[in-house]
Amino acid sequence: MAPMDPARETSDGPTPSGPRELLDASTDAAAVVSAAGVVLGWTRGAEALLGRPASEVVGGSAARLVAMPADPARVAAVAQRCRAGMGWSGLISARHQDGRSIDVDLRVSASFRIGADECFLLSARERRQQWSVGQSVLDGFLTRSPIGMAVMDQELRYVWLNDTLERFGGVPREQRLGRRLSELLPGLQGAAIEGLMRKVLDTGVPVTDYEYLGWSWADPHRQHAYSTSFFPLVDADESVTGVCYMVQDVTERWTARRLLTLVNEAGACVGTTLDVMRTAQELADFAVPRFADFVVVDLLEPVLSTEGHGAWLTDAGPASVGPVMRRAGMSSVREGCPEAVVRVGDRAGFLPPAHDVNLLVDGEPILLPVLDPTDERWITEQPERAAKIKEFGLHSFIAVPMRARNTILGLTTFMRSLNPVQFQPDDVLLARELVARAALCVDNARRYTREHTAAVTLQRSLLPQALTGGTAVEVASAYLPADPTDGVGGDWFDVIQLSGGRVGLVVGDVVGHGITAAATMGRLRTAVQTLADMELPPDELLAHLDDLVLRLSAERTDDEAAAHRSTTAFLGATCLYAVYDPVTRRCTMARAGHPPPVVVAPDGQVSFPEPPAGPPLGLGGMAFEATEIELAENSLIGLYTDGLIEGADGDMELGMSRLGELLARSDLDLATLCTSAVRQLVPVPQPDDIALLLARTHALGADHVASWQVPVDPAAVADVRARATRQVAAWGLEDLAMTTELVVSELVTNAIRYAEPPIRLRLIRDSHLTCEVADASSTAPRLRHARSTDEGGRGLFLVAQLTDRWGARYTPDGKIIWAEQEIP
Repeated sequence: MAPMDPARETSDGPTPSGPRELLDASTDAAAVVSAAGVVLGWTRGAEALLGRPASEVVGGSAARLVAMPADPARVAAVAQRCRAGMGWSGLISARHQDGRSIDVDLRVSASFRIGADECFLLSARERRQQWSVGQSVLDGFLTRSPIGMAVMDQELRYVWLNDTLERFGGVPREQRLGRRLSELLPGLQGAAIEGLMRKVLDTGVPVTDYEYLGWSWADPHRQHAYSTSFFPLVDADESVTGVCYMVQDVTERWTARRLLTLVNEAGACVGTTLDVMRTAQELADFAVPRFADFVVVDLLEPVLSTEGHGAWLTDAGPASVGPVMRRAGMSSVREGCPEAVVRVGDRAGFLPPAHDVNLLVDGEPILLPVLDPTDERWITEQPERAAKIKEFGLHSFIAVPMRARNTILGLTTFMRSLNPVQFQPDDVLLARELVARAALCVDNARRYTREHTAAVTLQRSLLPQALTGGTAVEVASAYLPADPTDGVGGDWFDVIQLSGGRVGLVVGDVVGHGITAAATMGRLRTAVQTLADMELPPDELLAHLDDLVLRLSAERTDDEAAAHRSTTAFLGATCLYAVYDPVTRRCTMARAGHPPPVVVAPDGQVSFPEPPAGPPLGLGGMAFEATEIELAENSLIGLYTDGLIEGADGDMELGMSRLGELLARSDLDLATLCTSAVRQLVPVPQPDDIALLLARTHALGADHVASWQVPVDPAAVADVRARATRQVAAWGLEDLAMTTELVVSELVTNAIRYAEPPIRLRLIRDSHLTCEVADASSTAPRLRHARSTDEGGRGLFLVAQLTDRWGARYTPDGKIIWAEQEIP
């Protein structure tokens, strides 16, 4: 048979021919030897064991691989045994290629044939030295192990213990032997531990890693944490004769785990709101009684201020005076916090004696394991607090400065009284971490409060401070800001006095929240006032407002692109604009994606006139349409934002129906009706701003309006002028007769000269005396300054000088030139 060539083996294993697969499957060194002692096969394990490659061994004698004298009789006996099918194993010395001898455990298989040859499979493994442990080493291990060990009998009395356990408990060995754990160490959980040992004795099942807290005589002033395992002792006949336990002091591990657990719990309990005072109180509540018996949180006054950044420590006055702090939170295991010298909200100014303002600026936490109220410094500097310390037995103290983001916030003080354990350095780490977490929450709340206050202040400053509808309408409004956590919104409303006794009513809502929405609201409100002053009808006003929103969106997009943020931005808004004329009792309105107004007739009937909805402002390219309705005198018209009617269920139709029912009440004055409706529709804070504007309409009767048709003849000016003068005198406004005569003369003359018929003069008396001249021309008048040589051109200039204001507005039939005088 040809020798086995290892070169034929591949990474996938040998080909399945002969004994190769069997040989390579073994993890030991293996070889195939013929009955004549010739090596026929050699594995890589054999090569690794003796350092001899197959090319050197295969085909040669196996005798040269043995490092011991030849013993033919023994070889013949082994061969005979293997031919009988029994196999053989034993210890031999093999020769390594480098000449050294290796003791190997050799196994020889039963003989088998490969072709005509009788063969044997040999496998070998190097024998490793077996170590034994002397009794002295074992005794040293048991007695000097860093783990405490003990053996208890079936009555749970000490039979044996090592030095470590004696050191843990502080009880000498001779006093322990023959006694129970509960008799020796009352500061431990003796009953619970003995219950576990009894369970191990009864069941034979070990208990591992049981952790508990307790005191020992070795360190009676500090609580330690221990981890203990119990297992039964079993004799030769498998009966349980006692119990052994091993205990390890895991105080450091337990402290670290407790620190992590408390910090995680604090993250869920402290900082649940964006309120500075509430966050400070949450810190105090969390630490009592988990960590301390009395906790106070004192914050610098600027931290509690919502106006600007306030005065920081550098502006707080001399160091001898100390920083100005106020009590922001405190908690005690005693009801009512009787230990406190000052209450929440009062000036605190507390710094422990021998420390000044530098403690807050760059000081480390202060640990006083033993607080001595008889110390001269406490009695001199803090006499009232020293008395409280003595009265309530406050015996241990930690003070931690509160700082976050390089901002000094205040000081948190922890004290113990009922808890007899003194604060330790490990407790300072926990106190520091708790205060650091709370300081971040306080700083977040402080920053948010100031930003929110600034946004709300801006928003309220942009809303109308006082509303008046003149003689045309009686108005009332209610505005409810969004929940502070959602930020300020962009809702706005306004009442605008127009010419001819008319009044403009507007309500709108900017998309989004925050100071950007509030600023945009202010720009849109100013734009509406400007466009309304130009006497634009509602649909044209919304069209111009839509162009403005498009420009604002483009500006915002450019700013964001420059800042490498999103290059797409949409700044949208909705709006409803209505104009009420008390002379005709007609209301013209148009809306841009806004809910329709609500109208309550004098008889209590509710309706929601719906002008074409129109697109929201900012889309562009779409037209707006106006609708005109007639309102009976003393009708109620309400304009509102969607937050008022959405409600918790988001059903706007139901919200509109409820709004109509609430406004149909006639037993309330307008202001009370307005606030009552908002309160009932929105009983809790909502994520959106809410605005409601109510207007009760009035009408100007025939005794307040006089009008005349004017012929297109310059000679008619004198007659019209005389009629107007007599009407003004009949209204008891003789003081305005001369000015009215001049205004009528100039306006009517201009209309006859430059405009187209029909021409009509109208006088209106309400809070002002208004003179209106209407014609069919769309040409606007122009105010100019005439030269000294000009014979004319001074008419409108004189009108502007003699009246409070004047202007022009366009109508479907032409235009109206008007001028107003203040009634004395």
